Amino acid sequence: MSHARTTRRVFAAVASVGAVLVTAACSSSTPSPGASSPAAAGVNWDERGPITYAQGKDTAGVWAGVLKQWNDAHPNEQVTLRELSPEADQQRADMIKRAQAKSGEFSVMSVDVVWTAEFAANGWLQELPADKFPTTGMLASAVDAASYFGKLYAYPQSSDGAMLYYRKDLLDKAGVEAPKTWDEMQAVCDKVLPDQKGMSCYSGQHQKYEGLTCNIAEAVNSAGGQFITDDGKPAVNTPEAIAGLQWMVDGFKSGMIPKDAITWKEEESRQAFQDGKILFLRNWPYVWNLASKTDGSSGVAGKFAVAPLPGKNGPGVSTLGGHNIGISAFATNKGTAGDFIKWIASEDIQKVFLQKGSLAPILESMYADAELNKQFGYLSTLGESIKTAKARPKAVRYGDVTSAIQDATYAALQTAVGQGNTTPEQAFGDLQTKLEELLK
Repeated sequence: MSHARTTRRVFAAVASVGAVLVTAACSSSTPSPGASSPAAAGVNWDERGPITYAQGKDTAGVWAGVLKQWNDAHPNEQVTLRELSPEADQQRADMIKRAQAKSGEFSVMSVDVVWTAEFAANGWLQELPADKFPTTGMLASAVDAASYFGKLYAYPQSSDGAMLYYRKDLLDKAGVEAPKTWDEMQAVCDKVLPDQKGMSCYSGQHQKYEGLTCNIAEAVNSAGGQFITDDGKPAVNTPEAIAGLQWMVDGFKSGMIPKDAITWKEEESRQAFQDGKILFLRNWPYVWNLASKTDGSSGVAGKFAVAPLPGKNGPGVSTLGGHNIGISAFATNKGTAGDFIKWIASEDIQKVFLQKGSLAPILESMYADAELNKQFGYLSTLGESIKTAKARPKAVRYGDVTSAIQDATYAALQTAVGQGNTTPEQAFGDLQTKLEELLK
């Protein structure tokens, strides 16, 4: 999520992602599923001229150069960057404010993958006709995340998947390989940690925020469960889903996950890994460059590698992250806007985002590119992660859904560290009831 933006992500299998975790929570003010945006009929895709592009703060420092390249080549179709707050919630609020006023002030917007359904359902994004906006060669999971009820409402801009960072030097010394299951990871820790004073086994992101939704979704999916069934009904009170939460709770109880990790987000967990406090870390690709620095800020430079996330009985399932780039339904000069978002999805620009911002490409071919894999040692592993990743709920009321997930999960984790009395069964039983209300 850039990776300040990544803190909001939770990523459905490529082949069936559209059927999983889909909700159609509609009210009297919400368009019916799949309804076209109000400006969809009779759009003039030949109308061109200046446009404004809105996104969160450019923490990766990529966009100034990219927009200069576009503007130099399009003197009559200049794109002006409108940087919003670095906080995703505020970005969303700013975009919704304009949309509710039917303002085209933001011609094109960078929309978190979990906002796309909400924006599409409310008629705030322009539907993109398939004949003008082809998706051939794009990651199927990324295309699905830009779609709502089978119609495309944005173009994939960047994707993302979580990976397992691990101390390759210590695993090599112990003669063991990266684990594919939770039990294997525990066995590796049992073998390695006795010789490593002050080091714990594993951590992800366990503070009560969007990152916790990502982590518990991965645990549930990696245990064979799901939050929502294929027909859109909550399923968190199943043995499989509860097993995912139970694994996380047991991790805190046993000390596999350090108690301090209940307060960790992306950065705290990254720092712990770089400081040699944990053997395994679940995190996003941005960690690679920071952990590889040789300026003294990282104690693991040259000592770590990455692998796909482990699961209950085999390789785990990442949450799908990333951003889509959509056109406001109320914008003018939609011809320019359409050309611009297709240009952003081109291979040349996707390479710029990867090379200068560590943003995961949305083109499948780039993950097999030999030269890029030389430059980015994590790229092929990231590709594996994204191909099998699962999406967060496509819920119009996504904010309420993710809050309910976080509340239930955190209550069980607090109990695991001695601060409550909620069992995994109780937590997900209550969550089942809450989701049934939210998804009516």
